[in-house]
Amino acid sequence: MTEPDWRRIPGWREVTPQQWRDAQWQRAHCVKSARQLKAIYGDLLSEGFYSDLERDQAERATMSLLLPPYVLSMMVPDAVPTTEAMYGDPVRRHMLPVFSDRDAEWPSHPYASRDSLHEAEMWTAEGLTHRYPTKVLAELVSTCPQYCGHCTRMDLVGNSTPLVSKLRFSVKQQDRYEAMLDYLRRTTTVRDVVVSGGDVANVPWPRLEFFVSALLELDHIRDIRLASKALMDLPQHWLSDDARRTMGGLAETARKRGVSLAVHTHVNSAQQVTPLNAEAARNLFDLGVRDVRNQGVLMRGVNDTPQALLDLCFALLDGAGVMPYYFYLCDMIPNAEHWRVALGEAQELQQAIMGYLPGFATPRLVCDVPFVGKRWVHQVDHYDREHGISYWTKNYLTSLERDDPYALAKTHEYYDPIQTLSAEGQEWWRTHGRAQERPAAATPPYVTITNGETE
Repeated sequence: MTEPDWRRIPGWREVTPQQWRDAQWQRAHCVKSARQLKAIYGDLLSEGFYSDLERDQAERATMSLLLPPYVLSMMVPDAVPTTEAMYGDPVRRHMLPVFSDRDAEWPSHPYASRDSLHEAEMWTAEGLTHRYPTKVLAELVSTCPQYCGHCTRMDLVGNSTPLVSKLRFSVKQQDRYEAMLDYLRRTTTVRDVVVSGGDVANVPWPRLEFFVSALLELDHIRDIRLASKALMDLPQHWLSDDARRTMGGLAETARKRGVSLAVHTHVNSAQQVTPLNAEAARNLFDLGVRDVRNQGVLMRGVNDTPQALLDLCFALLDGAGVMPYYFYLCDMIPNAEHWRVALGEAQELQQAIMGYLPGFATPRLVCDVPFVGKRWVHQVDHYDREHGISYWTKNYLTSLERDDPYALAKTHEYYDPIQTLSAEGQEWWRTHGRAQERPAAATPPYVTITNGETE
């Protein structure tokens, strides 16, 4: 591992090491537009690249542009960037999408949806998804230090784009937290809480400490996982004095009470694992956090070969002590078809990486099936490869199915990207697929804010 030299980029030649390691400097200098990107890279990149980015933001992007300098520094990390190198870079490909990346015929699958996993339909309190029998997801915040175009929660997280008016929480933050905690106090079957958002790095340290400390007071909560892509994209945040104080205190309390406290991050390319990222991860271990795990996403042109996937896993494991945990098929959100890989391709990848990593560090490749949950890619019940439709079964009920006596007998569908199908399969979708587009889902229980007015 080598630390990318930010001074190879014209706009950062005068930035000092002290500034670069400062989380507030990184946040204050995030790139939010093609104009700001050009001010940093100048004529290293062509006008065509900036136009490509602007068009994507105007016509295809489901997430607004927000990239800390540290993320940009990991693109073409070993050389002065050129237009050609930037187009081919795996970090650029998933963190800085441009219009020409998108699939021309099928930018979205006909069955893509904003809340593709129906998480909001399973809210037991605003932002608290009870999807699995013993596990819940607590969304503390709807913002991140950086935005990923493939975000599964693109309906709620981040700023609105010309294409997507974002939904917003309607309950005050502290009241939401109290409602979540009240539900968890009453629901003693829950033992595992994923604290996420958004990204917990955007939760002020005192509020995060309050919420996690409250969880640690519940005897039935045995696992707490804090989700933060910023551990790798903004490691400066996790190396601050506030981070050390807060995480050290929470880890000590968790240890005394026999609770597993872990941090989950999100890395998709080996070149995102840097010495500074490793320092941030190992700092958490020094503070007493039990595990740091990676939940990545399988993405075409990023990590969709055995070599790329193994390089990433070894970089995480050997370079930073981070456990390669899951790699998900990219969820079926709008305008994500150029990233998604087919189920059959994921099955081949799982087979290809077996035997190279230690068994405990061999990641599971999973499909997060709507209304079913995470399933290993080989757990599919049956698979229509010609039309790219896989069928899945489940073994538990969600809150939506408690009154349905036939719920466990049903199969649930997942769909391959149409461009990965045979010529016959693609033609079938051209003829039938668009006409079979599902009706819009019922409005989820949040409030939409349009031009400052509540609808």
